[in-house]
Amino acid sequence: MNIEPDYKTGISKLNYFIENNLQNYSRDRNYDYGPDNRNNISLLSPYISHRTLFEYDIVKSCLKKYKVDQVEKFIQEIFWRVYWKGWLELRPEVWTDFCDSYLSIEQSKFYNKALDGNTGIRCFDEWVNELKEYNYLHNHSRMWFASIWIFTLKLPWQLGAAFFMEHLYDGDPASNTLSWRWVAGIQTRGKHYLARSSNISKFTNQRFQYTQLTTDAEPIFEDKNFELKRLDYKNSETKHENLIIFESNLNTQELSDLSEKYKTIYFVLIDNHSRKIKLSHKVMSFKASLVKNVSELISNAKIINLEELEILLSKNPKIDVIYPFVGENLDILNRLSVKLESQLNFKYKNQDLYSWQFSNKGFFNFKKNIPNIIDKFNLSHE
Repeated sequence: MNIEPDYKTGISKLNYFIENNLQNYSRDRNYDYGPDNRNNISLLSPYISHRTLFEYDIVKSCLKKYKVDQVEKFIQEIFWRVYWKGWLELRPEVWTDFCDSYLSIEQSKFYNKALDGNTGIRCFDEWVNELKEYNYLHNHSRMWFASIWIFTLKLPWQLGAAFFMEHLYDGDPASNTLSWRWVAGIQTRGKHYLARSSNISKFTNQRFQYTQLTTDAEPIFEDKNFELKRLDYKNSETKHENLIIFESNLNTQELSDLSEKYKTIYFVLIDNHSRKIKLSHKVMSFKASLVKNVSELISNAKIINLEELEILLSKNPKIDVIYPFVGENLDILNRLSVKLESQLNFKYKNQDLYSWQFSNKGFFNFKKNIPNIIDKFNLSHE
């Protein structure tokens, strides 16, 4: 399984997938054949989560070759990530609550056994090792893993979500956090996901059989309500001479244009010392290599760390920023801007601002509006 921190690799994977495997995606997507056989899925998520592959560009590339109804399931899966981001932007306190809860939970010996892949549940233990080795898990296996973690091992979902963030190349504050909440029965209140041995056996091609799991469990209940935030973001023109880009929004398609508008473009990678959720060495190296890879596309790029970012903001209190989304990057940036009284001019994607308005409810409401998004931004060639 080849996941290289190279934006060109992401483009190559997308093109190969569209030409060879996209047509059968809906039929084959739920099968996890193991890390040595991933031809039934795209493996694009590590690039999408850092936006070296832009979701809307992916959809447009797919619809160059196929009609919407031929690849509808894959299009929906791409838009799930847009939906999750929008959902969290409308309820940013969910992210704050997750981080605070994670940091306050006491870690038990059994929790450490789970992290070591030493639970005695064969499929789960193999997925732990696979996650650490490849920094990726099949989406179906992520659901089984989370269900086993919560309902069979009875471990706090926040610790599991943080474990995924630590090791996944595609770890994303929105998709990861909200998917764990969904499995637990919190995201859609009262509706949880219980893994079944027969389902695991079928969709792993009989690799894991007769798995002893909890089959009768109540959804996790949290007596918390998060107020829906008004989505009042507005896109802005270039206002200042310098620009900040975080590793969560490395859209390569717009770099050449941005390079002409700014004196210096600063690429920021926050190290583990300042993160609430620490990332593995491999994930940090992946991010660092990807940032370096993308920054080399332009001549006026400079890669900086958190200390250098603070110095930059102290000397340049007015600065443009490619919006980094709700998550660690935005948390740290907001804290710095308050401390230094900086004026941040956030630059958003018009596609996001339009799409996020449909994230106020469940995905069914968002899904109904996918044709509107496709039409609005001319993503279809029909």
